[in-house]
Amino acid sequence: MKIDPDNPADLSAQIAAAIRDAIISGGLIVDERLPSEAELAEQFDVSRPTVREALKRLAAQSLIRTQRGATGGAFVNRLSFEAAQPQQITTSTLLLSMNAVSFETACEARYALERACAPLAAARRTPDHLATMRAEIHRQSQPGLTDEAFCASDVAFHRALVDGAGNPVLSYQLAGAVEAMQPLMNMITFTARDRARIIALHTDIADAVEAGDGATTLAALTALETETQDLAQSVFAARAARS
Repeated sequence: MKIDPDNPADLSAQIAAAIRDAIISGGLIVDERLPSEAELAEQFDVSRPTVREALKRLAAQSLIRTQRGATGGAFVNRLSFEAAQPQQITTSTLLLSMNAVSFETACEARYALERACAPLAAARRTPDHLATMRAEIHRQSQPGLTDEAFCASDVAFHRALVDGAGNPVLSYQLAGAVEAMQPLMNMITFTARDRARIIALHTDIADAVEAGDGATTLAALTALETETQDLAQSVFAARAARS
């Protein structure tokens, strides 16, 4: 592991990148203890505070963990897809909030990704996934449910569908799409949507998943996308008319 002292990039960032690359390449394996701060400082020819900052960066990315005591130190962490999902969600939320991503673009991306999961969910879903989908449909039909609670239930329903595909890579990639994009779409359409219509479409999806019918699941999800896009267009048209 080496760094370039003439590189204008922050030295701690370079050290963190060097250690991260060693973990990715297999030079450092899961549960392996990293050299001590003093050893790393000597190896990279930097101060211990610089090393300490690099280790903080790696810990923030869940790439290492620290333990106290005589047998303590910094160890390579086993990063799971589930543990990485919050970072994916945070990054997706920031990207959507900081960039001019249109509703149509976000909706297109979110449903294109979820359609990849639909046939797999119909074939692989567990009773727990289906039970979650049914429970959220029941929750959505409750009188007096707030818009915020309905939106949260909407997200939970789609997360169950995605997770039902039984593919951790897809679940990880779609965590940001569902958790970040779905609330954005709900925020635009909640004033115009017919809850009964959404519940009916969710029921169609759940019925198809329960029957193991991938084609019908895909068709029901596409119908939900069309409903979402149509709602958004009506909202935008109403806003334009008022302006």
